[in-house]
Amino acid sequence: MIEQATVTLTGEALSQLKSLMEKEASPELKLRVFVSGGGCSGLQYGMAFDDSVRPGDEIVEQDGVRVVIDDFSAPYIRGSEIDYVDSLMGAGFTVHNPNAVRSCSCGHSFDTGDDAGSASACGCGH
Repeated sequence: MIEQATVTLTGEALSQLKSLMEKEASPELKLRVFVSGGGCSGLQYGMAFDDSVRPGDEIVEQDGVRVVIDDFSAPYIRGSEIDYVDSLMGAGFTVHNPNAVRSCSCGHSFDTGDDAGSASACGCGH
């Protein structure tokens, strides 16, 4: 059985990340994608540039762009696609997560259904 990649990047996301990383001029720079508690749906995504790898990190490389995911976050985002969207509401990276059973319209908060909590209204404030 082939294990599903933790994350993939769309062409637009790859292009934007390469451009941003070139401006930083650090050959060790990676995109760290993580999940933390919070947001209006219980969990929220985070992304930041990082030049280090920590014990337990998973590294995914696609077309020269390296993405690191910590061992806590990996199960929540396995199979997700990171995209870059430029719309009237603004531009930015977004995560399309097949594990999310509920998410807010802002695209930064989600719930996998594992906590069996009660549904709450989305209050992203965007």
